[in-house]
Amino acid sequence: MNGAQALVKSLASEGIEVIFGLPGTQIMAIYDALYHEPGIKVVTTRHEQGTTYMADGYARTTGKIAAALVVPGPGTLNALSGLGTAFACSSPILLISGQVPSKFVGSKKGMLHEVDDQLDAIRPLTKWSARIMNPQKIPDAIHEAARQLKTGRPRPVEVEIPQDILYAKAEIKISKPKPVKASKPSLVAIRKAARMLSLAKRPIILAGSGVMISDASQELRTLAEKINAPVITTPEGKGSIREDHPLSLGASYIRHGCAKFAVPLADVILAVGTRLLVQSLAFSIQPNQKVIQVDIDPEEIGRNVPLALGITSDAKLALHAITSGLPSKKRNSEWRQDELESFRKQTLEILERDAKVQLEICKVLREALKDDAIVVNGVTNMGHWSPVCLKALEPRTYITPGYFGTLGFAYPTAVGAKIGNPDKQVVALCGDGGFMFTSQELCTAVKHKANVVTLLFEDKAFGSSLSEQRVGFEGRIFETQLLNPDFVRYAESFGAVGIQTNGPGDLKDALDNALKQEMPVVVDIPMPTLPPPFHTKG
Repeated sequence: MNGAQALVKSLASEGIEVIFGLPGTQIMAIYDALYHEPGIKVVTTRHEQGTTYMADGYARTTGKIAAALVVPGPGTLNALSGLGTAFACSSPILLISGQVPSKFVGSKKGMLHEVDDQLDAIRPLTKWSARIMNPQKIPDAIHEAARQLKTGRPRPVEVEIPQDILYAKAEIKISKPKPVKASKPSLVAIRKAARMLSLAKRPIILAGSGVMISDASQELRTLAEKINAPVITTPEGKGSIREDHPLSLGASYIRHGCAKFAVPLADVILAVGTRLLVQSLAFSIQPNQKVIQVDIDPEEIGRNVPLALGITSDAKLALHAITSGLPSKKRNSEWRQDELESFRKQTLEILERDAKVQLEICKVLREALKDDAIVVNGVTNMGHWSPVCLKALEPRTYITPGYFGTLGFAYPTAVGAKIGNPDKQVVALCGDGGFMFTSQELCTAVKHKANVVTLLFEDKAFGSSLSEQRVGFEGRIFETQLLNPDFVRYAESFGAVGIQTNGPGDLKDALDNALKQEMPVVVDIPMPTLPPPFHTKG
C-alpha cells in the first residue's frame, strides 16, 4: 500500500471516526485513501481554522479523539488558533498536516506552501509532534500519537508527512492499538489526603476539566456527599456536578460566583483536575488553608498555589481511592445547607446588580433546553457571563475557549459538537465580532444539516474592547465599533434559518422556534454594549 493508505488504515485502527479537513495538493493522496474508507466521516470546512475548532468541539463533547487534516504552510498556520485553544483546554485532537516533498524539506527553495521549519511553529501548541519520512513508519507514528492523546494530560498532537511519502508504496503492516492504563495515585498520598479530609471541619472541593476528561462525575459526587463538601467548578469544569445539586456552588470566574464567599471559610481544599488559575479559583484561596491538588500532569502540581499535598493521578482513580480511604462511618462537616444557600443568594444579588440582562437570558436559555443540551460560549459578553449565570446539568455540556480566549471559537466548535452529538441540542453563544471570524462555516453546517442554534448578540462592536475604552481610557471610543451585514439575510443566503428579534425580551419565543428547526439557525438579538465581568466590582 502507499503511505496515504497506511495513514488512513492506521487512523481507522485507532478508532478515529471523523476527520475535519480542507483539501489541497500535498494531501490529495490522503483524500483518495479516505474515499475507500467508509468508516471515517470526512467533514470539509471552509477555512482551516474550522478544522481544529470543529475537532475540538467534537472531542470535548464526545470524549473521543478527533482529527483535523490540512495542507502545510498556510493551512497549518491557519489551523493554529483552534490548535492553541485545544492545547489550553486539554482537548485530544490530532492534526495531520501535509508537507512539501521530502527532498525539499529544509531547502528554503520556495516550494508551494513551504514553511521552514513548520514543526517549530507547531511545538508550543502540541504535546507531541513528528515528521514522518518513511511510509513504513506511518502506523507506528499514528499509534504513538494516539497513545499520547490517551495517556496523561490530553493535549493536541501533530503528524506531518511529505507529499511524496504519501504516494510511496511499501510493504506496511497495520498493527492493532495497544491498551493504555490510567495514571494511578500514590497510596501514601491517598492515605494522607483521606486523613486530611476526614479531619477537616470545612472541606471544599474545586473541580476542573480533569474531572470531565476522566469521566469522574460520579466519583466527585460520591466523595462530596460522603464528607459533606460543597463543590465549586472552573468554567471548564462546569457540569462535572449538576449545578442544581444541594452541594453545588456553581462555577467561579473573574471575582464572580460563590467561591469568593465559601472558599475563604474552608480549612481543607481539594482541587481536582484544575490548574487553579487566578481568574477562576486561585484568587479566593487564603495562605493559611491546606490545599490538596490532584492533577494528571505533574508539571501543574503546585504551579499556581502553595500546597499541603500534591497527587499526580487520573482524577477518577484518585477520587475513588480517596473515598475508599475514608472512615466507613459518614461524618458531616460543619457546612450547613442554609449557609450554602446564603452564598448562592449573595452571588445572585451581585449578578442581579452587575449582569441583570445576562442573568435573565441564561434563565430563559436553561428553561428552554434539555438537561443534556450543549452550550458553547464564545468570547463575547454573554459568553463571559455564562459560567456564573447559566446552570450546567450534565458533563460535557458546557464548552469554553479557556484562557486562550479565541474570537471565532464558538460557532465552528458548536458545529463539531453537533456532528459528534447529532441527537442533542447545541447552542452557540456568539457576539457579532467573533461570529464574523468563522461564519463561513454556516456552509459546513448546512451541508451536514448540523442544526446548531446560534444566539447572536449584536452590539455592533468588539464589546469587551469598547467597554475597556469606557473604563480605562476616559471614554475615548476608537476603532472598536463595527459595520455588520443583515444577519438574517446573511444566514438565509447560506440556506440556514434567520430569526430577527427586537432584543432579549423576544428570546423565549425565538428560541422555541429555533429549536424546532432542522437546519442551522441564527437568532439576531440586538444588545447594548454591556460591561463584562472583569469590568465590574464583583
